[in-house]
Amino acid sequence: MALKTGGGLAQSGTLAQAMKPDVIVVAMSPSRRHVTKPVCEITYALRAAGIEVSVIVLNRGGGSAPDSPSAGAPGANVCFIEEEEALSINKHKVAVLHLGSIKEHVIYKARFFLKFIALPTVIVCQTPVDFEDFAKIGVKTRIVRPPLDQEETIGEVYDIVTNVIRGMTVPRHKIEEIIAKVKAALLYVDALASTCKAEKPKPIVVA
Repeated sequence: MALKTGGGLAQSGTLAQAMKPDVIVVAMSPSRRHVTKPVCEITYALRAAGIEVSVIVLNRGGGSAPDSPSAGAPGANVCFIEEEEALSINKHKVAVLHLGSIKEHVIYKARFFLKFIALPTVIVCQTPVDFEDFAKIGVKTRIVRPPLDQEETIGEVYDIVTNVIRGMTVPRHKIEEIIAKVKAALLYVDALASTCKAEKPKPIVVA
């Protein structure tokens, strides 16, 4: 059913690689619940704003995180990320992770995926969430950090955009918010890279 409302534009296992690996939008597998229409609209809008954007649709992105409290429920599906998918995502500077409408699913799926995605990530979802929600379960974020001994992710939540409804047209003000936050994340990554280069010690030349 979902394929008639946007999923036909991006099937499971699809990777559309941009010429320059700046931003990658990560979509869950198309299904009745994970309609990819918002992902397509977000991708088009970012490209129209002059941002180089790749998009990947995970093979097994649907369901709860394997380590979430609801993962053990009878008949529950669990999500997964393949090694090749993680490698493709990590070639980029910034990730945009499109999640859903249930708070528990969103924060635990973000934690699961950011164990493999080593990038600053903009979370786009429907349910209201904040940085503290992620930090409480060990997700690194730009604003709130869990204690070092409780950090469970290599990637971090750089920013959050909420009230983006699956299967519905993304409002213009939300598109503009996503573009602004992705651009800020790219500047953040470039600034970190410049700092690292500036601080790199010069080699010692032995006469």
